[in-house]
Amino acid sequence: MSIADQVQDLMEDVLGPERSPKRRRLSSDSPQSSEENDNKPDTEPATDAENGYAFEDESDGAERALDSDSQTPRDRDQTTDSRPAGIHYKPYMTLKGHKRGVAAVRFSPNGKWIASCSADCTIKVWNAQTGTLVHTLEGHLAGVSTISWAPDSIVLASGSDDKSIRLWDVRTGKCMPTALTGHHNYVYSIAFSPKGNMLVSGSYDEAVFLWDVRTARVMRSLPAHSDPVSGVDFVRDGTLVASCSSDGLIRIWDSNTGQCLKTLVHEDNAPVTSVRFSPNGKFVLAATLDSSVRLWKYVEGRCIKTYQGHKNQKYSINACFGTYVSEQEDGEEWAFAMCGDEEGKAMIWDVNTKKVLQVLTGHQGVVLGVDSNPDSSLVATCGLDGSIRVWKNSPSK
Repeated sequence: MSIADQVQDLMEDVLGPERSPKRRRLSSDSPQSSEENDNKPDTEPATDAENGYAFEDESDGAERALDSDSQTPRDRDQTTDSRPAGIHYKPYMTLKGHKRGVAAVRFSPNGKWIASCSADCTIKVWNAQTGTLVHTLEGHLAGVSTISWAPDSIVLASGSDDKSIRLWDVRTGKCMPTALTGHHNYVYSIAFSPKGNMLVSGSYDEAVFLWDVRTARVMRSLPAHSDPVSGVDFVRDGTLVASCSSDGLIRIWDSNTGQCLKTLVHEDNAPVTSVRFSPNGKFVLAATLDSSVRLWKYVEGRCIKTYQGHKNQKYSINACFGTYVSEQEDGEEWAFAMCGDEEGKAMIWDVNTKKVLQVLTGHQGVVLGVDSNPDSSLVATCGLDGSIRVWKNSPSK
């Protein structure tokens, strides 16, 4: 049976009834040795009401809340603690089993599973509630830097320093027989499209590939950057792809035509290590090697928020979004941004106020990967110490 048939079977079963740790600076003049491995069109995609959380609509007050530091009632006071956050993550469980650093950790879309990948050449799948190891996926010939779940929570993709992408059936732990090959160097970042029919990949070879998952063939090859591509993502409706690189650029692409619609660059031009679309599709979150995480309103080409307080100057560390419920605003949901750092911490900021909501500590060394489950009741962190830590939100009553 061909890979196309197998993937289609997996999709029909359901639809029918995060680096070899990003262990080092991403610069073209410093290739990484295995010893270091520890691991479209102008967009108004969907509405904030449909999104159901945290990012406010384009009303005047909401625009001010996201685009400026003016303290309107909607802004929520940035200078006092008069509005306690409904967020208090506590250690829930520590997952151990990888023999080297863990590059990325990702919750499945249905929230049932946690996947992790490592410089030990394996991917592990864990039960998100119990921490039980479900599968160890083996097949890559070098460290695994990146993983992505298909929307069905059954197919898992992994990208490796062996230049390949592999697809796995997490029900059986089996790998599809044919790897997705075509990159000429390490595969750093991958992401499934919202429908699961496409996959985007970014590589140390400076290219971005768009793959047809059913045929395992490259649909488009984008000469995206002048340095290694460190992050890629699909927007929520699949019409756009974002890519970022150590060349300091973030690019927005039309996934259908391959046209570059927008290039974002900050005046400091720091290497960009990860990029993630916001759940409402109107913003991108980017982590950079100047110890900053930035929120971009990409249609306008503007950086509207900068989050700081962590250290990130050497390693490719990723950032993500999550939500929390305000304890003093009738249970309204707000967004947070989360990022690891090089001193064993993970930082959580309120997206709008930039206030640090919580600092998670516990890892020994660099925290490379972070992720939130679908309702943000759990977040996970991973790092060079080889562990995955899962944290449970227990807000005060």
